[in-house]
Amino acid sequence: MSNCRYLINSCIHQTYDILDFRTTQSSKTRSYYVRCQTSFDQTLDGENGGNRKLKILIAGGGIGGLVLALAAKHEGFEVRVFEKDLSAVRGEGQHRGPIQLVSSALEVLEAIDENVAKQIKEAGCVTGNRTTGYADGLSGEWITKFDLSSPAVSRGLPLTLVICRMALQDILLNAVGLDIVRNKSKVVDFLEDPSKVTVILEDGQQYDGDVLAGADGIWSKVRAKLFGEREAKYSTYTSYSGVTNFVPPYIDSVAYRIFLGLNQCFVATDVGNGKIQWFANHKEQPMSNDPPEGKKKRLLEKFGNWCPEVVTLIQKTPESMILRRDIYDRDMMYTWGAGRVTLLGDAAHPMQPNLGQGGCMAIEDCYQLIHELVQASESDSNVQISEEIVLALRRYANKRLWRVGLVFAASRFASKMLASYKPYIEFKIGPLAHLLTQRITHPAIPVFRAFLQICLPKFMAWITAGHGLCLKRERNQCKVQTENSLR
Repeated sequence: MSNCRYLINSCIHQTYDILDFRTTQSSKTRSYYVRCQTSFDQTLDGENGGNRKLKILIAGGGIGGLVLALAAKHEGFEVRVFEKDLSAVRGEGQHRGPIQLVSSALEVLEAIDENVAKQIKEAGCVTGNRTTGYADGLSGEWITKFDLSSPAVSRGLPLTLVICRMALQDILLNAVGLDIVRNKSKVVDFLEDPSKVTVILEDGQQYDGDVLAGADGIWSKVRAKLFGEREAKYSTYTSYSGVTNFVPPYIDSVAYRIFLGLNQCFVATDVGNGKIQWFANHKEQPMSNDPPEGKKKRLLEKFGNWCPEVVTLIQKTPESMILRRDIYDRDMMYTWGAGRVTLLGDAAHPMQPNLGQGGCMAIEDCYQLIHELVQASESDSNVQISEEIVLALRRYANKRLWRVGLVFAASRFASKMLASYKPYIEFKIGPLAHLLTQRITHPAIPVFRAFLQICLPKFMAWITAGHGLCLKRERNQCKVQTENSLR
């Protein structure tokens, strides 16, 4: 709000007509902008003052790094992104499948750049207007459904969608610009003094900046430098993913479904253009080999007795379109940085893909981080701004911890849930062994289903509704207050 007060004070000495937040004189036009706390409009560049032009260094050119760069660029900050290999980032998208962008993440993207958000919505496939939920893998029966539409519509937010990771990265990269993103540039170290932070690249080149944001993923070098080298832990699950041109008959009513089994799950989602993308996770030792016959045969061995919806998708997927990767994990951190250096996204809080929220949390991180740095940039002296930058990075982490922590815990819970999910009683030996071919519901299952039916829809509605900044509402309130004060 300090920028809003600045414009109000300026009007004591000069008279302006307010036209879409700009101020105009008969002789010339001055490009003042009224900045709300949640706005990503241009920085103040009037003759009588303005925000200091911070230099933001970003390690990592994935989704989090590019969204942060885009937000920083629109704030008028100097920004440079260092990515070790853009082709590898895009190739990884094939293994990880599409990314889900819930309404809150899309709202952030709209606040940063409406044109980019429009391109993303045009390239994505809306899933928030159809049924989504959990189902039993063996029977195919729904366990619980959740409504992603009502929380969004009631708040005027865009509907949840899924989009190809590579398509999303292309849109963001084009918006940020190749002049800002430096390819073949791996950050391996950094140095910090009271006035700046310096990144050191693998080839020995060095770059100075005011802030370093580590957005370099689960294997983050920035994280390792801050807190020491710690190996990521194997989650005990390996993941297969595939894309098929088969369109199931339920496509108009069901967009996203997670099938549960003991130490297994299968997720299928509509990705548009007549395609279904899926991934199948099952418990296995890391770096295990598939049989000579291929990945499809292995999947049919693991999921062949599941419901027709699962088996058909595997059968309809060409062998060449099935990929595999092991899933690694790290524990939640409650300190994300030190001094002028901070982390975001998977570098700070890597999440298993059970809830599909990793990318959304990274996008929200970017918004909060830039929001705090904008406030820090309004300091008048270099000494003061150095202190404000450090405080801004602490505020950013503190404000994000509670929401990210809850989502992280829920993701971990979903993973552990698979290890104990036994929908039917098994009689392998003894006088009741003849019941082996019959499905007798486990007595704990009704309780489990009741728990999910009560808690999960509320949790997903909370995720969908937003991260607490209420972007559009606060922006409109600030505009009204400013116009009233200038009358």
